[in-house]
Amino acid sequence: MISSPVIAIDGPSGSGKGTISALVAEKLGFNTLDSGALYRILALFCQKRGLDTAQIEEIAQYALDLDVRFSKGCIYLDNEDVTDRIRGEDVGAIASEIAVHPPIREALLQLQKSFAVAPGLVADGRDMATHVFTDAQLKIFLTASAEERAQRRHKQLISKGQGGSLRALVEDIKARDQRDIERETAPLRPAEDSILIDSTGMTIEEVVTQVVELWHRLSN
Repeated sequence: MISSPVIAIDGPSGSGKGTISALVAEKLGFNTLDSGALYRILALFCQKRGLDTAQIEEIAQYALDLDVRFSKGCIYLDNEDVTDRIRGEDVGAIASEIAVHPPIREALLQLQKSFAVAPGLVADGRDMATHVFTDAQLKIFLTASAEERAQRRHKQLISKGQGGSLRALVEDIKARDQRDIERETAPLRPAEDSILIDSTGMTIEEVVTQVVELWHRLSN
């Protein structure tokens, strides 16, 4: 059983779960967990410590005690802001290598559970409600049409001075959804007791308000 209130928000890539989770946590005064970033954080830790990706047991041991903090959209490792550094291709390559090993996955599972402390936690990912926090008081499955998610991504790319075909983004998102649904380990699916929120056509504020209202309804 989890010892502190938890809101678990799962959903496909580009559904806005990270943004929504951070804003909901801010409104409620809760802690946040961006579970999707943990493998990249661990990968950066390995890179900084000069650990070889074959040192599976050592990496798993380090993973249990990572000093990680999520605050106001930023990610800290050992009190250093690594929000941008973990997005590098080199870090991503290491993350892909270590993510396949069961001891490392188990260690990070325990690390994720350790975030459930007072006053509460908003955790986002792909399997928060189905695997990590199965006892969460509120489970949300946040989604949106592939077209809407592609448009959001397209706007992000343009704001960063990058281009990209909107049609290609739609196809890429659909393909990624299919891979996530069909994978053997922690496939993407809503928990049986999750509340589905389709954010297609909704503003960020509208989604945040809906989640906060659901929480207050459950906790009162």
